[in-house]
Amino acid sequence: MNISQPNTLEIITLSLMGLVWIWQFVFLIRRIRPVAFYKSEAPIPDKLPPVSVVISARNEAENLEKFLPSILEQDYPKFQVVVVNDGSEDETDMVLARFKAKYEHLYYTTIHPDKKFYHGKKLPLSLGIKAAKHEHMIMTDADCQPSSEEWLKTMVSELIQQKKELVLGIGNYQKTGGLNNLWLRYDTFTIAMQYMGFALSGKPYMGTGRNMGYTKTLFNRTKGFKNHIYIASGDDDLFVQEAANKSNTAVCLSPKAHTLSVPPRTFKKWKEQKQRHLSTASHYSTRTKSPLIMEPVTRELFWMLTGFFIFFPNFAPIVLPFSLLLLLFKLLLWKKAADKTGMGKIFWGLLLFDIVQPIILGLIHFGNLTGSKKRKWK
Repeated sequence: MNISQPNTLEIITLSLMGLVWIWQFVFLIRRIRPVAFYKSEAPIPDKLPPVSVVISARNEAENLEKFLPSILEQDYPKFQVVVVNDGSEDETDMVLARFKAKYEHLYYTTIHPDKKFYHGKKLPLSLGIKAAKHEHMIMTDADCQPSSEEWLKTMVSELIQQKKELVLGIGNYQKTGGLNNLWLRYDTFTIAMQYMGFALSGKPYMGTGRNMGYTKTLFNRTKGFKNHIYIASGDDDLFVQEAANKSNTAVCLSPKAHTLSVPPRTFKKWKEQKQRHLSTASHYSTRTKSPLIMEPVTRELFWMLTGFFIFFPNFAPIVLPFSLLLLLFKLLLWKKAADKTGMGKIFWGLLLFDIVQPIILGLIHFGNLTGSKKRKWK
């Protein structure tokens, strides 16, 4: 095959590819490798402190009926479950009353509906935290089911092992089959690996309200959600950015300590949910936003430039082996992280979704910037 003299465009493109490759490689080393090679899972101590589980529920009668027993029946010496019924118009109160008759350690309270006063999730969560009797607290949602009876033990063990104040867990979706469900679980997996990796490398910036814990002292010291109470979302990520640091934050990767949520039935429902979750991104600090923007941008550039050199072969013998090397390295890290967290073969989703994920999330971000600013949590 005749290879022509490289032109200026090809040289510039090769230089850009070099920068993109280096950025992606360093990101994987700094932010994802700590998850893939995480070794320190705290053994469950003989003595565990009492703990409160806090749940905010709005129109969740069906999910509470299904999943609340798996929380109330956790294998834990002493714990309280606090459920705040946030203005539900279904049978949530009746469901909670029935469970209260059976489980003495359940406490619930109700915020009555008021169409003149809209509030987000932070108000019921704050009320639940205030009602919690214990210093250590674990947060989850009404549509979540713990992955094991040792969920609470495992989360609290990580929280107290080195006198930490905040622990980040993994909130996954139930596996139901189909491409849409595979996409949901893959996106959740990659987001979890990212925020866990940032936390392990000393830069915690978010968690998931479906599975995280902190102390009452930390919540009160940071004035709870006061600084962002006007934002509907952010009870997890914005709170973590205010309260977490490299010395007070633990992670819990154990498969025994996941929560499993009911997946949205359609891509459209997932998109609406994702819009709420991403609506707080504009409130992140520039220091936090910069790498979170650069990662998907450089990832998409990596794939575009790889395609470019396939059709313009002057530098293909140099570029394509490096592209393959980066892909294999990322696949290895994803596999080890999936093994570490018990997420099975989800890492193979990399081959299907690595190119399209930045595009989908970018479009949702763009929709948030140009659309309505009011994102209700339910």
